Parts: sequence; C-alpha cells; structure tokens
Amino acid sequence: MESVRAVSHDAATIARERNATGAFVRQQSAFRGRVTADGSSGYPAVADRYHLYVSLACPWAHRTVIMRHLKGLEHAIGMTVVDPVRGERGWHFNADDPEPLHGWNFLSEAYLATEPSFDARVTTPVLWDKSTGRIVSNESSDIIEMFNSEFNDIAEHPERDFYPEALREEIGELNAFVYANVNDGVYKAGFASTQKAYEDAVFPLFAALDSLDDRLSTRRYLTGDRITLVDWRLFVTLVRFDAVYVGHFKCNLRRIIDYPYLSSYLRDLYQHAGVSDTVNFDHIKRHYYMTHGDINPHRVVPAGPVLDLCAPHGREALSASTATH
Repeated sequence: MESVRAVSHDAATIARERNATGAFVRQQSAFRGRVTADGSSGYPAVADRYHLYVSLACPWAHRTVIMRHLKGLEHAIGMTVVDPVRGERGWHFNADDPEPLHGWNFLSEAYLATEPSFDARVTTPVLWDKSTGRIVSNESSDIIEMFNSEFNDIAEHPERDFYPEALREEIGELNAFVYANVNDGVYKAGFASTQKAYEDAVFPLFAALDSLDDRLSTRRYLTGDRITLVDWRLFVTLVRFDAVYVGHFKCNLRRIIDYPYLSSYLRDLYQHAGVSDTVNFDHIKRHYYMTHGDINPHRVVPAGPVLDLCAPHGREALSASTATH
C-alpha cells in the first residue's frame, strides 16, 4: 500500500506550465546527477546498480530506450515501463509491468523518495540509483549521453559512438534547433491555450521541418554519413508526428509523409538495428488521446493512420555521396 503523499495531479501541473499569454513553457528537469565511468560523480558506471523507468509513449523516454538498446546495456540496466495512460496521480505501474524494486504504484513515489517536497509534474524517463535509493537524473538528454559514453566498460557495443568529439559542436547546435522548434515545438502548439500562442509555435515548427527536409536532401543523417544523438532526438518526434501530433496537437500544415526526405529519413532510422522494437504505437496513441482530456474530452483513440515505415528508404546512396565530400 502506498504510504507517501500525492503530488499535484497531472492537469494542474501542466496548467502551471502555461504563461499569461497561454503559451506552454516546459518545466526544468529537477534531477541532474551524472553517472561517470570513473565514479568521480558519486555514481559509478557499474552493472546492476541503476534502473530505468520509462513510458513507451513519451518521446523523451523513448530516446533513452533506444540508446540503452543500441549500446547493449539491457543486461546492465533494468527497465520498467509505466502504464501509457497517465492519470490524476501521474504515471502509474500496472500488473503487466509492475514496479520490481519497491512495489510502488506510482512513479511519483520515486520523486518523493528523492525529494519529499517535490510538487511539480512527474516525468519520464527516470534513472534510479538502487544503491543510494534516489533518482540520479530525470533529464533525457543527460541520460542518453551517459549511456553513450560512461558505460562503455560494461556495454556490449562500446564501439558505437553517437556523440563523437569531432562533431559535438555541430551536434550541440542542431540539438538546440531541433529541441526548441520540433521536439518541444509540437508540445508548444498542442498545449497552447490561445490562438496567438498556438500560431507562435506551429509556424516555426513547420519552418524547422522545411529546413530539416532540405538539409536531408543532400546527406543521409543530420551531420553527414553517421548517425548521432541528434538523429535519435529528432526521430522520436517524427515517428509520433503523423499518428498523434497532426491531429491531436493541431500540427497539420503538413504530415511527415508529405516531406520527401524527412519521410525516407524516418524510415531509415526506424529500420536501424532493432529500433522498430522500441516503437509502440498502441502506447503512443492511447497515451496522448486518453490522457489529455482538455484536448480530447471524449478520449476517443483514432484507428489510423496506416503507416508503412518498413518500405524501402533508398538513402544508402546519400550516405555514399556524403562520404566522398
């Protein structure tokens, strides 16, 4: 039985993230600890010490699931998936994937165990330290960087580097652009409560997509011929776009399928080394359409769209072309 107090329910905390103009301003991540290979941070990168809590519906959590898989860390870092439908108490666990360490019913229990006064929106992912009994990080950008480099001594694929030193400045610039305009852009459009706030978000979103489509016309991936963290950061939004953001978040100027290069790029990434196994459209659609009652009060989940992400992408030639320049 749960013995901790409840944090503020989901609708109230999202409402607190809207400013006076009706624009959505995302809350900052509360926990920003770092796991390091040498343990100098107090969190050493060792096997079976950390546990990852995720929602398969959440794009921020999805990128950590992808990196855990691509680096071969499933044997070293356990993972539990919350129920896709977020309720009044936020994310909760269910019988299909119960919380294995403490018997928790709600992810908020991890937050309150770490910070008893926590009273903001409970988010995924969460990287939990079993040794100290607290959250290390709930910031996905930090977690994917840790998975990429700090766990190499125990990773099955330490040779895979998605954050190479030579490309970090370019990756950083692209990350900032993709985050502000696309990753968070769909939420700023979808959670806007005034026409102006919506338009201030949706037009920059599509200007950014136009720019990215043009960029991908001459290179296979965003930085050239190799996949980096910024590609996976963009992927998690693109894969949800036509299924959710077009309709539910009113991001409907164009669909990803209408972009010749973004759509083939999406298929390319989807077909990469087990990534499709991390995509769960049932969780994605049920989460968005059943959780946001103020946007979809009847909570009807649409049957479509039908997406063929396994169709040939034909982007191999672009990789060869990029490599010769």
